[in-house]
Amino acid sequence: MSTEVIVVNGGNPLKGVVPITGAKNSVLKLMAASLLGPGVSTIDNVPIISDVTLMGEVLTCLGASVTFGDHRVTLDTSRIDSIETPYELVAKMRASIAVLGPLIGRFGEARVAMPGGCNLGARKLDLHIVGLEALGVVFEIEHGLIHATTPQGLHGASVLLEFASVGATENLMMAATRAQGTTVIDNAAREPEIVDLAEFLIQMGARIQGQGTTTIQIEGTDALRPVAHHRTVADRIEAGTFLVAGALGGGPLTVQGANPQHLQIALTKLEALGCELVTTDDSITVSRSAALRAVDIQTLPYPGFPTDLQAQFMVLDVLAEGSSVITENVFENRFMFADEISRMGAVLRIEGHHALITGVRQLSGAPVQAPDLRGGAALVLAGLVADGQTTVSAIEHIDRGYEHFVEKLRAVGADISRREQ
Repeated sequence: MSTEVIVVNGGNPLKGVVPITGAKNSVLKLMAASLLGPGVSTIDNVPIISDVTLMGEVLTCLGASVTFGDHRVTLDTSRIDSIETPYELVAKMRASIAVLGPLIGRFGEARVAMPGGCNLGARKLDLHIVGLEALGVVFEIEHGLIHATTPQGLHGASVLLEFASVGATENLMMAATRAQGTTVIDNAAREPEIVDLAEFLIQMGARIQGQGTTTIQIEGTDALRPVAHHRTVADRIEAGTFLVAGALGGGPLTVQGANPQHLQIALTKLEALGCELVTTDDSITVSRSAALRAVDIQTLPYPGFPTDLQAQFMVLDVLAEGSSVITENVFENRFMFADEISRMGAVLRIEGHHALITGVRQLSGAPVQAPDLRGGAALVLAGLVADGQTTVSAIEHIDRGYEHFVEKLRAVGADISRREQ
């Protein structure tokens, strides 16, 4: 647990430019994928966040050499000497399950501890396991450890995912690159991070088609090579978070380095809330001069509204004129944030996977605790416009996904700091 807190004094207008880093949800999988190509791979536009450091530790435990520097990570996976990830690391981050597919692909075997991370609900591994079983993987799960073997080798197969799971799609893609024959993944996840991973694997020599659509086809190959250079796709969730800050603080606030095409539904909702937007190929500028208007939101897999922006947009609806309903269709525990923002004066109630919100004119600063990564960021955003001072604790959650979050907000006008508790 972090001994630091984030302290926000609300009321300052926000305007300026925020540079957006590479996507956390992509770079973690790119790092895992480097296991498939023995040798030295280099990934650029890497965010300096604790989850990336932790993935580096996971790969180091497997025998990789991992070097960080200047938003770059260099990974030498030529001397992997273990197929087992330790519980003490994996328990801290669910994304560490991404090493399962690459280890199976390269060695035909993996032992991976059941993952931890944000407490967002079941997020079970059933889809990963069922899909990989279709490729010939045999699983034994006991004492919190997943042991995967391939007694008959990996073979191509047709896999229909029950849900468009990002993690399952990624693990299947990575394992299938080394399977004999062709694998077809139907109802595949379509996120930009999936496309980024596919492009990385193609640089390694993989043969993949259909990334970014609901059907991905992978033709297995005998060997893959390391990647000399790959630039991580921009973090659309970081961009969306700062756009909400700009909407709250009036703007104009520009997120630089973000692709507007990756945030189409979120941008539509910002306009419906009463914001003005200006976009270029790699930037989005938000401003607002009128009162916020309540809008309904439901989260869905990409290209639907991102679950990772649900808490941030709830702050806007809480302060909007009228009533709104936010429906969470992806993670059942994502509304833990609601209890904390209620301490700041929000009027809402939770009914199943719906949040029923009645807008208020003003929030009041209060001591609150980050329940998870995105909820923690949203509480900081709420503090930006609350009356008085807001103190956010458990900020280690925020550090998992945002590089220099406090510094970036301060640079656009926020009265915000990190302090020892």
